[in-house]
Amino acid sequence: MFEQLGFEVEAGEFVCLIGHSGCGKTTILNVLAGLERPSAGRVTLAGHALTGPGLDRGVVFQGHALLPWLSVRRNIAFAVRSRWPEWPAQRVEAQVRKYVSLVGLDAALDKKPAALSGGMKQRVGIARAFAIEPQMLLLDEPFGALDALTRGTIQDELLRICAKTRQTVFMITHDVDEALLLADKILLMSNGPRARIAEIVVNTLPRERDRTTLHREPHYYPLRNHLVDFLVKRAATLSHGRAPARPSVVTPGLQAPAQPPVLTAALPGRGNLTRVV
Repeated sequence: MFEQLGFEVEAGEFVCLIGHSGCGKTTILNVLAGLERPSAGRVTLAGHALTGPGLDRGVVFQGHALLPWLSVRRNIAFAVRSRWPEWPAQRVEAQVRKYVSLVGLDAALDKKPAALSGGMKQRVGIARAFAIEPQMLLLDEPFGALDALTRGTIQDELLRICAKTRQTVFMITHDVDEALLLADKILLMSNGPRARIAEIVVNTLPRERDRTTLHREPHYYPLRNHLVDFLVKRAATLSHGRAPARPSVVTPGLQAPAQPPVLTAALPGRGNLTRVV
């Protein structure tokens, strides 16, 4: 469970949320997706209050959530036609093939979910979310079921797409290294119950990131050590004390900026979020 929760995500930002199990990470994502309603406060996207699910948000869950009676092609085409009902069949097919190719499943285009491995099913879910080109992409540990090689390939493609399209992404992960590779900023949650966002860590690593050389960047280990130290030591400590109403903005390895790039606000009640802009 969480309370006094508030944050903003700017257009084009890639934000990762990290915290221990039970602190409410998936509940936060479900509220952003419109699948759950907060008990107090509200969420807005581009100035509009979110009151339910919508095609302006693409969601990839931990499970694949595919329609079992449809092929890979038809699962993704169903989403594309929902997003653009006026598109002719040829354009829908081109959009489907583009994103199936992105996740490396061209050979499985006409297979149904029962004929796919767990990792392949999750890749279809990722392709389906990409294919509707949402205003905001919500990812709930989407790479957990993938092998290391495929995970790395899709992470690299995600970086490339976000750099090209300025896609706004909110992602839950337990992987510190994944967050350092992908995120512009990292939200750190204290432990539950009554979990809160305790810190917002600005990722100071250069935006053109290469997983094979990232560890050579001078700020890599200060950032990584700060995240690990928080998860190992501070998260539990903060959950038993009075958490600050406004989470601190930190830049490990650098002097903190005079004007923090992230503005946050504490709101009363459980399940509370501020706006996504």
